[in-house]
Amino acid sequence: MLSQSNGLVQLTVAQMVAQLSDAYSSLIKSSFPLYKFPSIMLWGPPGVGKSQGVRQIAAEIQQRTGKRVVVTDVRLLLFNPVDLRGIPTANAEKTLAVWLRPKIFDMDADESVINILFLDEITAAPQSVQAAAYQITLDRTVGEHKLPDNCIIIAAGNRVTDRSVAFNMPKALANRLCHIEIKGDAGSWHEWALQANVHPFVMGYLDYISSTLTLFDPVEDNLAFPTPRSWEMVSNILNSVSDNLTRVYPLIAGCIGTNTAGAFRTWCEIYQHIPPLDQIFEGKPCTPPDRPELLYATVAAMVDYARKSATETELVHSIDFACTMPMEFRFRLFHDYYRIRAVRQKLEKNSIFSQWVAFHEEENRV
Repeated sequence: MLSQSNGLVQLTVAQMVAQLSDAYSSLIKSSFPLYKFPSIMLWGPPGVGKSQGVRQIAAEIQQRTGKRVVVTDVRLLLFNPVDLRGIPTANAEKTLAVWLRPKIFDMDADESVINILFLDEITAAPQSVQAAAYQITLDRTVGEHKLPDNCIIIAAGNRVTDRSVAFNMPKALANRLCHIEIKGDAGSWHEWALQANVHPFVMGYLDYISSTLTLFDPVEDNLAFPTPRSWEMVSNILNSVSDNLTRVYPLIAGCIGTNTAGAFRTWCEIYQHIPPLDQIFEGKPCTPPDRPELLYATVAAMVDYARKSATETELVHSIDFACTMPMEFRFRLFHDYYRIRAVRQKLEKNSIFSQWVAFHEEENRV
């Protein structure tokens, strides 16, 4: 269901990706000039997943159209006006000033390529930089430099109400853009996290307490707070540094704040009490837990194990174990297995899983 805010339709990241991927793919396949389609302006609080969504759009367009998609990510808060317009120099005759083309305009104009120029943090940039960025979004030019016809322009920024560094957009400019407000959504984040190898501690915790995915309060002065972006940073710490919560606690607290980090560390202790994964996947007798938090943790750990190393035989054993769990958690595991292609392919011959897949796909068609 779509919601509205300040006259804008609010979309989750997944809904935004689906909407824009479909629109752009249709335009490209019909050879409709991209410059006639309005530039997109994404609004939303910090860390909600706007930039991640743009990369997903690129992947979808590439898959649907067969064209190579190149994303140029420009963080405008770090730019000066000269970075966008280029550096002045004399022409060969020493009679006129010409501007050296900036790097962001160095795009492949070939028909087999689609360029996406992503102007992030546009509302936080200095006013002089904003003026140049707005010229790009409206006219596809800065000074004497012009974007190629195969370029899609998407801008993003925080709302003034977020109390980040942000400026109101002039009405005349706003009326020439297509605006979408992005809202946080645990379901669409879970789908993305499955493909991004997010650590099972984070997956299980946010499945169990989805309200902590985003705890951004513009009134508070906290520097560290939970958002989809900061939870991804926590996952990277657990995957790359250590999954010993005591050892990396200061780093985790630095990403999501001490209150949430403390609750997260306490919750992760329950992983010591889930059934041994090797026994589950080896088909040895195991009793499923009876507490909801342990079931969430077990499913998250099983999905991670299945994705990383499970053989076809081990996956079949895990399906047998799943059938002893309550139906909600059994189907949650099947859904996640289904979303991971390598796991789904290994289970194609399993009758229990295949029946669930047939039911799931039929239900989605209705």
